[in-house]
Amino acid sequence: MGRNRNISEMKTRTYNTIVDTYSDDLYRYLVKNMRTNADAEDVMQVTFARLWEKREEIEVERVKSWLFTVGHRLMIDAFRKRKPTTPVLPIHVGSRDAEEQWEMQEILDRALDYLSPVQRQLVTLRDYEGYNYDEMAEMTELSISQVKVYLFRARKKMRSLLEREQKADTQTKRS
Repeated sequence: MGRNRNISEMKTRTYNTIVDTYSDDLYRYLVKNMRTNADAEDVMQVTFARLWEKREEIEVERVKSWLFTVGHRLMIDAFRKRKPTTPVLPIHVGSRDAEEQWEMQEILDRALDYLSPVQRQLVTLRDYEGYNYDEMAEMTELSISQVKVYLFRARKKMRSLLEREQKADTQTKRS
């Protein structure tokens, strides 16, 4: 077996290993961006079906990048088919010591909702999945400089929203 072996060389066994290895990461990425389990599951299923169909063309060493690229493109197609929605800014997020970590995650998840689809995808790819700029550029078909700019703007917007949440929380506690 050579260094650039394709999935077809080991057939079902390799495919099943790939599904076991990457399905959780791909699902997490999709659900963070698509916001519904059903939509994420649909895109994930189509992504892995395409992997099986293209198994003779894909190098095992590059399969993770291939999966996220295909999943990303399918997700974009699904977004294009949806009707646009307008998010509603939350007024207040309370906090208790025992629930502080959970609530912070809820706040971060809500902040993701206010980003553009491209910004949300880049934040989840970088901060949740740990991809580097080159990989993100390849998956999203953006230049590396575009990735950096969109990511910078997304983080700035999230920071502003989080500061607004914190200010509202502080004012509520004073009342």
